[in-house]
Amino acid sequence: MDTMESTLQTLQLLEVSGALVAAYDADDRLRYANRAFRDAFFVEEAEALLWSELMRRNYHADRGTIVKTGDFECWLRSTSARRGKTGFRAFETDLHDGRWLWMTETMRADGWMICIATDVTSIRPDERTLRQDRDQALKASQTDELTGLPSRRFVMSKLEELLGDGIGAAGGVTCLAVLDIDHFKLVNDRFGHSVGDIVLRDFAAIIQNFVRKVDIVGRIGGEEFILILPNTTPEETRAILERMLRAVRQSRPLADPADFGYTFSAGIARAAPGDDTNTLFRRADLALYAAKLRGRDQIQMDGEAAPIKRMTF
Repeated sequence: MDTMESTLQTLQLLEVSGALVAAYDADDRLRYANRAFRDAFFVEEAEALLWSELMRRNYHADRGTIVKTGDFECWLRSTSARRGKTGFRAFETDLHDGRWLWMTETMRADGWMICIATDVTSIRPDERTLRQDRDQALKASQTDELTGLPSRRFVMSKLEELLGDGIGAAGGVTCLAVLDIDHFKLVNDRFGHSVGDIVLRDFAAIIQNFVRKVDIVGRIGGEEFILILPNTTPEETRAILERMLRAVRQSRPLADPADFGYTFSAGIARAAPGDDTNTLFRRADLALYAAKLRGRDQIQMDGEAAPIKRMTF
């Protein structure tokens, strides 16, 4: 049996399988879904939707996955920021039609994700509630409440995993960027902390638009954020951050004053053999400090020369 015939037979078997099977590419676009998956999530056979588009469409139509949130777009950013960040994960999800699914997500090295779900509705309701409470508590511990991005604990644990796998040495290239909103203390002092919160949420939403499924972005405290980019060179990392800089410069998150704008600075460090999370973060943080010294609203690479002068943050 040749490869093509074997592939066709496999697809035919998956099409009639009771399990829900789907494949998403590196951009998180649905590239394959069998009949059970299409029926559960209301996908036409020829559709190739982004995962975010599929979730948004079903949420507003009250079908597919039950999403319990008062702010769907914040939920979407938060979930997208954690999606595809581990080689394998399993979780439970409720559907509007009353079914309860056990879903697994397996990541490939090329960024594609294979999703397989089975119906576990028959499990006792008390066990179901216990598991859902456990999953909700775990999600809360991994999420920054204000922005919906992953928390410091989550992103640092992922960075530790990458460095432990040898990424940055023989395993590939990982770059770490530390981002800091410029003059944020002045924003809080002049407009109040409620406006500061609006700026933080606006910043989180903007930078989330520029990260890939394999990238990890999170808030690590105050006005400081972190971006981990596996298999990405320093030059590619700089290009991504330059696009973020331009988008943030153009943002006007306040109705009053309508002309209010803000910027951010960033430092980039490339993982080297022997780096741990502390040493890599320290080098990226020092590069961030150098960007501040140069006048803010810019990017500094680890090791680039910067003028030595004191400047308040």
